[in-house]
Amino acid sequence: MRPNRIILVRHGESEGNADKHQYRFTPDYALMLTPKGIEQARGAGMEIKDIVGAETIHAYVSPYYRTRQTFQYLKIGLEANISKMNEDPRIREQDWGHLRHPDDNEDIIKQRDDFSTFYYRIPDGESGADVFDRVSTFLETLYRDFNKPDYPQNTLIVTHGMTLRLFLMRWFHWTVEEFENLRNPRNCQVVVMGKKPDDKYELVTKLRRRND
Repeated sequence: MRPNRIILVRHGESEGNADKHQYRFTPDYALMLTPKGIEQARGAGMEIKDIVGAETIHAYVSPYYRTRQTFQYLKIGLEANISKMNEDPRIREQDWGHLRHPDDNEDIIKQRDDFSTFYYRIPDGESGADVFDRVSTFLETLYRDFNKPDYPQNTLIVTHGMTLRLFLMRWFHWTVEEFENLRNPRNCQVVVMGKKPDDKYELVTKLRRRND
């Protein structure tokens, strides 16, 4: 048994997306959605409803505040579809370490881009490879859940941009170069993996590339 679709959603616009100075005072996990992010989440819920119709959904949500809020608002139009929801720390954002001035974060981003988005380890934080490893263990849980006789018809994963890309990299066995050529999806972009007749999945949604 495999779900008809695996649907991934990046969280809505957060306070950190709107104002980088928030990272000086607020831990990454505690950043909330902006009013724009709330509306984006509501819109994502309506878009998902159009995709799944009356089919059931098992949701997996990062425990960060902004992802939990995103799920809270997108599920307004999906209450009848949601069969189960689990928070899972393994699909949280890449760990950026301690509170920093945004200028320091910009320097880290430049170093990471010059070195490798996948291999560069953020000081006191994680590399993309570290996130890849924990996403891999999350997939093991997904596969076990898929084998349950009452598993819903769709999977929904509410997560973060980097984590979403690394999930796809792990699932589709992309190379590091293929991963690094992709850009993060937009806030609350709905990314759909559809099941084919052979029970394998194809990426239905086109993702942005670095040169787009």
